[in-house]
This record gives sequence, structure tokens and C-alpha cells, in this order.
Amino acid sequence: MRVGVSLSSSHRTDDAREGARWMIERTRAANAAGLDSLFVGDHHSTGPGKYYQNSPILGRLLAEWDERPAGALYLLPLWHPVLLAEQVGTLASIARGRFIMQCAVGAEDDPAFPALGVKPSQRPSRFEECLETVRALWAGETVTGTRRFPFERARIAPVPSEAVEVWIGGSAPAAIDRAARLGDGWVADPGLTPIEARERAAMYLDRTVAHGRRPKAVAIRRDIYVGADPEEARRTVAPILARGYRGFDPSALVWGSVEQVAEQFRTLSEAGFTDVIIRDLVAEPALVLESIGRLATVRGLVADA
Repeated sequence: MRVGVSLSSSHRTDDAREGARWMIERTRAANAAGLDSLFVGDHHSTGPGKYYQNSPILGRLLAEWDERPAGALYLLPLWHPVLLAEQVGTLASIARGRFIMQCAVGAEDDPAFPALGVKPSQRPSRFEECLETVRALWAGETVTGTRRFPFERARIAPVPSEAVEVWIGGSAPAAIDRAARLGDGWVADPGLTPIEARERAAMYLDRTVAHGRRPKAVAIRRDIYVGADPEEARRTVAPILARGYRGFDPSALVWGSVEQVAEQFRTLSEAGFTDVIIRDLVAEPALVLESIGRLATVRGLVADA
């Protein structure tokens, strides 16, 4: 099993530079811990907290990362494919290793859709057209758009030096089938319980067989905290659970000592997952860095799982 990190891009701070500095520090910590991949997310029209947009912040974070894979999530229905292809082409040129584009259709009630003038009902068709177009542009083709994105004779440079890997997110049956049909990998939602995660992984692998595809990654995002010991982890996480973290079922959260977190990751591996992409469960900067640092030991314990 591989262990990667998806950094939180949303921070409540009066100083915008402070939130960016936290992301840089966490990237350095993840690099030092030997984590297998680095990602940032994608949201628009946010507030009141600061949200650091994926392409520019990842460009800065790549200066702290080595040749291991890196990438970003893009909600494809919200992006013009030519602009997206250019952004990824440049980021892939900055990255020293393989670039992975995570992507999804986005939630129907996401306020970004009206804010950007996109009809939520068009999410699936815009997703598929955008993905088809960016892949053609990355291949160096000259492309004319005719449907959701009308444009004429576009091409981009630089194109990625190696093929961009596409991981598609979502956990509804239609989203899982889309990932199996169009993606190189799948990313399961972080709110799935362990039982739901196992069921969805089996569904995804069945659909890849049906579509004649061999996935490169079966990934799941998990919000986690790695404590110094079981009691310290319990004390730290208890107030977060009491507040009803993100509306998640508590069993979807991963926390505990190094050994306890490693055991939960092994359970995910047994369910068919190749990658767990962590997001920090706590917000305090010092605790986040300590948790990321302990992931070096967790990763060692699950490397052969």
C-alpha cells in the first residue's frame, strides 16, 4: 500500500501568507516522511476562510517535493479544457516526477456552479467532454470544440513530458462506472465507512473488468490523525468527534497510535485499495506536522501490505 497526502487548501487565518506557509511546511514534512504522493484540492467561490487555488499553490509546493508523483484535483465541469490542459502541461513540466490529475464531476449543490455560470445538470456531459479534450491537447493535437465547450483550433505547449495519469473520484454507482470506463484509477470518497469502502472497491474492480481496463490505482481519501500514543490520540480527537466532524460517520475517520493507524490502513489494503491519500483531521499547525512526521513509520509498517 502507498500512502500519499492531500493537503488542506482551506485555512482560517487573518494573514493570507500564513495559510500558504502552513501548506509549504506540510509539504516539506510529507517529503521528509517519504510519503508516496502529494495532492491539493479544487474549490471555487469560497469563504470566509482562505482557499488557495490548486494550480498556483501546487507550483510553489513542487519546489519542496522530489520525483515522487504529485498532482491536483480538478472539478472538470468548471474548467475550460484548453485552460486546464495548459495549467496541467505547465505543472507537469515543473514536476520532477509523474503528474496525476484527480478529477470529479462535483456536487450538484456546490455553490461554485452558479458562481461560475455552469448548469449543474450538465456536469456529466461537461466532465466527459473536458477529459476527452484535455487528453487530445496533451497529446499535441490541434482541437476544435463543438459541444459544451465551443472553440476553434486550439493547441497547447508545453505538453506533458510523460502521460498524465487520470484518477476519477466519486462513490455513486454511475461515478464508479465512469471511473472504470475513462480513468487510470479511482479515488473513493473520504466519508465512506469501512464496509461501504470495501463494497465500492469491489464494484469498481468489477466494472474495470467489464470495460476491459487494468487500473493503476484504487485509492481512498481518509481524514486521519497519528498520535504519539493511543491516549494522546484519543484526547486530541475526542473534541473533534464531539462536534460531528464534517457529518462523517466516525468509523470513516482514521486515528490512533502509529500501530493503530497502520492496522486500519492494512484493512483498507485487504479491501482492495492500493493507495490511501490522507487529509489532516486536526487543524493545529504543530499537531499536523507531528502527525505527518509519524506517517513515516506508518508507511514503513504498511509498505508490503
